Parts: sequence; C-alpha cells; structure tokens
Amino acid sequence: MINLADIRLGALRLVRPIDPFLLVITAAIIAVATLMLGSSSPERMNAHLVNVGVGVAVMWAMASQPPQRLHSFALPLYVVGVLLLIGVALFGDVSKGARRWLNLGVMRIQPSELMKIAMPLMLAWYFQKREGSLKVRDFFVATLLLMVPVGLIIKQPDLGTSLLVLGAGFFVIFFAGLSWKLIIPVAVLGTAAIIAIISYESQICAPEVAWPGLHDYQKHRVCTLLDPSSDPLGKGFHTIQSTIAVGSGGLVGKGWRQGTQTHLDFLPERHTDFVLAVISEEFGLAGVLLIVVLYCLLIGRGLMIAANAATLFGRLLAGSITMIFFTYAFVNMGMVAGILPVVGVPLPMVSYGGTALVTLCLGVGILMSVQQHRRRR
Repeated sequence: MINLADIRLGALRLVRPIDPFLLVITAAIIAVATLMLGSSSPERMNAHLVNVGVGVAVMWAMASQPPQRLHSFALPLYVVGVLLLIGVALFGDVSKGARRWLNLGVMRIQPSELMKIAMPLMLAWYFQKREGSLKVRDFFVATLLLMVPVGLIIKQPDLGTSLLVLGAGFFVIFFAGLSWKLIIPVAVLGTAAIIAIISYESQICAPEVAWPGLHDYQKHRVCTLLDPSSDPLGKGFHTIQSTIAVGSGGLVGKGWRQGTQTHLDFLPERHTDFVLAVISEEFGLAGVLLIVVLYCLLIGRGLMIAANAATLFGRLLAGSITMIFFTYAFVNMGMVAGILPVVGVPLPMVSYGGTALVTLCLGVGILMSVQQHRRRR
C-alpha cells in the first residue's frame, strides 16, 4: 500500500533545499524571458524550454549540496579551468576571429564560462583558509589568482566574459576586507582615464592611434560609443538602433509583438544581448521597471543570504554570486542604453542562451545551498 507519510516525507526532502523567495523571483524573470522570446524569436522556444528545464535541474541539484562540498571542489575546479583556458590558447577553435572554444572530440566547450563560477569559488576557498590571519600579501596573491584566467580570456579575445570573471573575483576580494586605500587610487585613475577619453575623443580615436593592450575592434567599440554616427552602418549600428527602440516605447510600449524596430529587423541580436530594447519598445518604461525591480529583489535576497551565512566561505561565495547578477544586469542595461560599449554581456536569465542560463541557475542554486546550510546550523 502507498504510505502517505512516506510520500509527504519524500516531497519535503525534494523541496527543503529550495528557498521560496529566490524561486519565485527566478521564476518571474524566466517567465519574462519566455514571453519576450515569443515575440523576438519564437522559433527558438523549444530550445529555450529545454534550457530552462536543464537550468532548474542544475539549480535544485546545487541547492541540495552542502557548501562544504563546494569548498572541496574549489581548487580542482579552478586548476581544471585554467588548464582548459591554456588549451584554448594553444589548440582552440577559431571562430569569427576569436579563439574561445576547445574541441574535446565528443563536444566543444567554452572554458571561460566555467571560470564565472570557478573564480569566486577559488577565492572564497583561499580566504577561508586564511581566516583570522589575513595580511596585505594575501590580497596580492588573490589578485594574481584572479588575473591569470582573466588574462587568458582577454587574449582570446573575449572582453565581455573577462569583465564578468574579473568582477566575480573582485567582489570576493572586496568582501574579504580589501582596504579602501587600495581601491580609491584605482578608481581615481579609472575616472581620470574616462574623462580623458571623452575630452580628447577626436584625437585618440584617430585611425592611426593605437590603444595599448586593446585590439582595434575594442578601440572602435569605445569610439563609436562616444560618437555612434561616426560608423552608423558598422559598429555604431547596434547602439543607434537600440536607443531608437528604447526611446520609441514611451511609458507603456507598443504592445507585445508590435515593436517596429524588432519585427522590421532593424534591431540586431534582439533575442540575446539587446532583449531589453525589445522589452522597452513593446512594454515601455513600465516593462523596464518591472525587470529592474525583479533584479533588485534578487540581489537584495542574495545579499541577505550572504550576510547570514554560517562561514566566511559561504559569505564570500554568496556575496560574489549575488554581485555577478548585478554586474550582468548593469553592463547589459548600460550597453542597451548607449552609455557603455557593446561587449556581448547578456541580460541575466532573460537573454536567450543555454550556457548563460544554466550558469546563472547554478549561481541561484549556490545561494540556496548557503541559505539551507544556515538553517541547519
């Protein structure tokens, strides 16, 4: 006979790792993604639903693991990730001028995606080992651990992913207690560089001027951000069409599947990097504010989980994972609005893409794992 008590116990075991608040927010964001894909690229709906199913399964599996197990995976995952990045540099497949993929025979993988999770795991593990005895040199060692994979990713070149990995690692170092005395000089230099680029745009953007450490296309992206009309049919096309779509939506938009920029094929990458422009055009300011509120709730919940974590490893990991969502959203929104260069960063869990969706669902699962561990403690 069926024992109702056993069924109830089994159901409780299935749902116990799930944080209800995080689940509702994640479900709402994915629902928005599904709605917008039905407008911008309905032919990809079946693949999207499969990606959602895989992402939810990965999220639950990760939420079911205790943070101690994640702690034991940190160093091996980081080492494997760096070795794979070296493999990409030596033997990787070249596509569209970039060497980002590694062919393993049975599959092609993009190791830089692995580092979005492996990097904060590694640095959280490192600072956990040194809890109570942190010195300045430990922050320099952590910076070196961070810059090795970031440098390999920049060489591919993949500026967008390198910025995300850099951000993920930086937030761990910051939450570990990085002194403002080290942060402020870097911030001042960065601000001065931005002001100089804006002030002397016509001189430094001249074709014969090379920017140290950057490829020509990266320089071109920054220069067309400052003046999109300088290349309206080339690098500036994305920014121009995106800002037109954003501005034409008004307060409440033109309606679902009624966006002219989207459905007359003026808006490029409308189902991936520029899906926010589709939301703005079809649902206006109201739709954009809904997305912003959902991300604020997600980030707020993540920071709350980080603050209440039982260990330093849990606090650093949850804090950095949460700030990864902030970095994704901030860079993508700035890119769509025309205030940041186009660097290929998706809108988290809204832009179409299996790898990014599964990686972010994995991040949500880690937050749930840290929260579940706090309850048990």
